[in-house]
Amino acid sequence: MSETREAESHPKIPGLDRTVVLVGLMGAGKTTIGRKLAAKLGMRFVDADEEIERAAGLSVNGIFSTYGEAEFRAGERRVIARLLREPPLILATGGGAFMDETTRADIAEHAISVWLKADIDLLMKRVSRRNTRPLLNNGNPREVLLRLMDARYPVYAQADLTVEVKEQSQSATVQIVIDALTRFCARRTKA
Repeated sequence: MSETREAESHPKIPGLDRTVVLVGLMGAGKTTIGRKLAAKLGMRFVDADEEIERAAGLSVNGIFSTYGEAEFRAGERRVIARLLREPPLILATGGGAFMDETTRADIAEHAISVWLKADIDLLMKRVSRRNTRPLLNNGNPREVLLRLMDARYPVYAQADLTVEVKEQSQSATVQIVIDALTRFCARRTKA
């Protein structure tokens, strides 16, 4: 039996009564755009990776190296499930979270998913700034990202909304997300 939660519609986006989950590859801007989106909408922002680190008492890299990817994904699934049952918020997920069938179904039931879709050149530009991405630590980062795109983009395409992320200001991207959410909520309210 699914849990029912009565949530009020959001004043800035009529009909927005659910958590907004941002999905996409590392470097797409889920955390940065998520923080700015939450501030603009007056909603709470949560980064799933930060919540996982807090729960585990280890960094994402530490969890991967100590326990492996499978254990990280299990913890990620539990944390996201818990967050989806809280009052509506903006949730940035890790790049692999939406690949998990159980997590994807949970998001579909309790949230609105937004895929921040970026091309390889933009992703490379962004991920090369930091070395905190465990999946990029083994091998050529561009080749790893291309393999991840091949595997993940067809699954990310199942998100409720797709927003193309370009080389533009963060504020412009946030506005595009707000416009997409507004149209989506208006269609959902009419249905």
